[in-house]
Amino acid sequence: MSSEPRRALVASPTQAARAAEERLRAAYDFVPVEQADMIIALGGDGYMLQTLHSMLEGRRILPVFGMNLGTVGFLMNEWRLDGLDQRLAKAKSFKVNPLRMTVDTVDGEQFSIPAINEVSLLRETRQTAKLEVEVNGRVVLPELVCDGVLVATPAGSTAYNLSAHGPILPLGSALVALTPISPFRPRRWRGAILPEATQIRFTVLNPVKRPVSAVADQREVRDVAQVEVRIDRTTPLTLLFDPEHTLDDRIAAEQFIA
Repeated sequence: MSSEPRRALVASPTQAARAAEERLRAAYDFVPVEQADMIIALGGDGYMLQTLHSMLEGRRILPVFGMNLGTVGFLMNEWRLDGLDQRLAKAKSFKVNPLRMTVDTVDGEQFSIPAINEVSLLRETRQTAKLEVEVNGRVVLPELVCDGVLVATPAGSTAYNLSAHGPILPLGSALVALTPISPFRPRRWRGAILPEATQIRFTVLNPVKRPVSAVADQREVRDVAQVEVRIDRTTPLTLLFDPEHTLDDRIAAEQFIA
């Protein structure tokens, strides 16, 4: 006979999230994260990303049911105290494959960092960045002059990518968005939609004079020389949503918001 899944509860340090945490702990049973089968996360989208990154770093991946006590809460469900057991039993799961950013710096250091939403390259000074863009080993843009460029997953396509006028990608579409940030040249290039199996490489042209940083969600590496971005299928993440509030429905609805 199967037992109920063991739940851990984590919360952002905001006053609202801590207050909600106290109320949930008084009403339901929870175990430490190390003993849990799933995680309940209280906070906003930023805290959800933090929770997912912590699991990637710890190499122990659990399904996460988030409840919004932040601002936008795109990756979260509605906060409610009542009916948690029923909500979890009916929750729909969505698999999210993170990006993997491999960075070589000007000083010869190398970093490998995951990103759930996007990988962004950004100019560090008043001068525009100059980048060579390579897709699957072929140079597609010998020189992109811009404030930056980003690669976004479907789950992240409604975040920074959308603010940069990139496309909204349906969840499960197996696509990534390649979106320039304030492009100067080629002036008419507005980005590309690529299969998720695509390997994208950015080479910084004149990285000393025109320094560029690379950011994987919230982690930044400065003074980069080359950045490779690809989907990492080895560590899929599972997000849980109420049936009436699923992530793919929210992504579709975003396309009709003026």
